[in-house]
Amino acid sequence: MAEDGITVGADGAARCAWAGADALYGRYHDTEWGRPQGDSRALYEKLCLEGFQAGLSWITILRKREAFRELFEGFEVDRVARFGEPDIERIVQDARIIRHRGKIASAIRNARAVRELEQKEGRSLAAFLWSFEPGEDERPRRVTRDWIVANTVTPASTRLSKALKKHGFGFVGPTTCHAFMEAMGMVNDHMDGCACRAPCEAERQAFVRPR
Repeated sequence: MAEDGITVGADGAARCAWAGADALYGRYHDTEWGRPQGDSRALYEKLCLEGFQAGLSWITILRKREAFRELFEGFEVDRVARFGEPDIERIVQDARIIRHRGKIASAIRNARAVRELEQKEGRSLAAFLWSFEPGEDERPRRVTRDWIVANTVTPASTRLSKALKKHGFGFVGPTTCHAFMEAMGMVNDHMDGCACRAPCEAERQAFVRPR
């Protein structure tokens, strides 16, 4: 990893060094990570996949993402909420994904939690999640590698984690929630010097927050 946390790819573009030389990881870094997302289905999917990532690297999950989508029927909340024990058995037998029974069961419970949350809150999952976006006073003036390393948990991710757990979600600890907020554009943690930082910030400025 470069000393400042930035590497330059074969195409000449400067990127956050975690993207490495893997083409799939590079595309994810360039086109998805940090781009604001307001679709509840996509946000539910990412919450579940971040839960599956716990203890693993994201590239492992990314390489298996299409299989996860197939087995969880596109992460359509209403469909997954109807899954039962036979579905858990079906999914846990599939070697294409992370066959962790607890995480599989949690993804199903999370779908049910989404429906209950939306009924109780009277707003979408997206609106609920975006209400935890941190203010400027909680953000650094510059996003550096040192800041990233020292802030795998933030006050905002801790607040979100507590709120999700209160609503019955599983595998949503504060570290997982911080990674989720980074990935879905609730914060812009592309490092200073990364070619994607400015485009992501422009998208965040133009993004209409769900209400």
